[in-house]
Amino acid sequence: MGSSPVKVMGSWSRWDLDDLGGSVTSVVFVHGTGVRAKSYEKSFARVVSGLGRVRAEIKVARCFWGEEHGASLGLGGASLPVRTKNRGVGGDGVGVGGDGVLDEDDPLAVWALLEVDPLAELREFAQAAHDDGEETGFVPGRVDPWETVADTVRGLTLEPVAPDPGQTGGSLPRLVADLAPHLEEAADRVADEISGSLGGTSPADGIEPIAARAVYALAVQLAEGPYGDDEPLAVDGADRDTVVGALTDQLGGTDRGGFVAGAAKGVAVRALNSYLSPLSALAHTFRGGITTKSVPASGDILRYQVRGAGVRAAIRAAVRDAVESGNGPVVLLAHSLGGIACVDLLAEPEPPAGVELLVTVGSQAPFLYELDALTALRRDEPLPGAFPRWINVYDERDLLGFVGEKVFPGRVTDLRVNTRQPFPRAHTSYFAHQRLYDLLAPELPK
Repeated sequence: MGSSPVKVMGSWSRWDLDDLGGSVTSVVFVHGTGVRAKSYEKSFARVVSGLGRVRAEIKVARCFWGEEHGASLGLGGASLPVRTKNRGVGGDGVGVGGDGVLDEDDPLAVWALLEVDPLAELREFAQAAHDDGEETGFVPGRVDPWETVADTVRGLTLEPVAPDPGQTGGSLPRLVADLAPHLEEAADRVADEISGSLGGTSPADGIEPIAARAVYALAVQLAEGPYGDDEPLAVDGADRDTVVGALTDQLGGTDRGGFVAGAAKGVAVRALNSYLSPLSALAHTFRGGITTKSVPASGDILRYQVRGAGVRAAIRAAVRDAVESGNGPVVLLAHSLGGIACVDLLAEPEPPAGVELLVTVGSQAPFLYELDALTALRRDEPLPGAFPRWINVYDERDLLGFVGEKVFPGRVTDLRVNTRQPFPRAHTSYFAHQRLYDLLAPELPK
């Protein structure tokens, strides 16, 4: 009696394939800009889990090029100017124009605000309470109602959304696992803000969802590291709203929508716009750290334009290995800059053999073609006849995701998803979005 094939973390052993007596479709996962080893493994695990749910027989193979071919400051930041203490005439701030950064009708306006400052909405609420409410002050023997709210916030838990014992995979359990170690600290900080900013004011309605959003946003910020060194958490908007809804329920609130409605959205817009000018000065002060942090993301793009052959060679090698190990069709699943590199590679005179499907996710390849900025394909040239079937996935809120059907008529199929995230998190959350895998499952070759 033959042994059963065993799949572990997206890889198959040689004897597994022999027992199957046939070929195995391989999906080679090519990452995008700014990704290094730790964040690649997180994204790879998401892809393995997501595809495994809809097509368990698929083999997922790695193509990690960031360490060898990604950008770095090779001279230790010697090109960065040293900030002088004399700020000169006029200061450093940049004024904000009349147009708001956010649209008040955008339901994700608050989340864009909380990406900048998790406590901003709570401070706006407190300011309104001081402006409009009656100051009660300290009364001996009376418990301030805001202290009761703060105590409830400190007791928040993720247990209502915790996965069942033995449950593995899925985007919500992964989000809960990412946030759980940081929830207590986030809740304590929000509780302290409530006590300090609202203590002594009259009770006011609506604090529950605002506090829940603040706790969630702070927990996300903490999970991403004290200086944002880790890759942004890939979070599907539905999972975010589920977590925030559970926190709101524990606080006794009823607003589970994940955003502020009506006039409060205008408050969020004004708050975020008021942050722009001081942020400009802060950016100048901390330019060195900001630039160093941004090097992997922006530097990879610049380096690819002149040193992209190494990235394409890494993808070619990964395809060759996948063909040899799986003995079946290969799918290139590529995010962002990885999609550009794959299009360039497959448009070369001698593309790698065995690729039956290209899936680009949040990619700029169609945009670069329109700019005449692709390496292997000029704007007046069609896709080569041998170019494989191409599916292009995009989110309308991802400002780095573009569509290809009108750029390459008849050669590209665009698939739209909605991660329900504001930009830039919309660009990094595709692989946490379960709908993506549902759309891809019937498209993958067998």
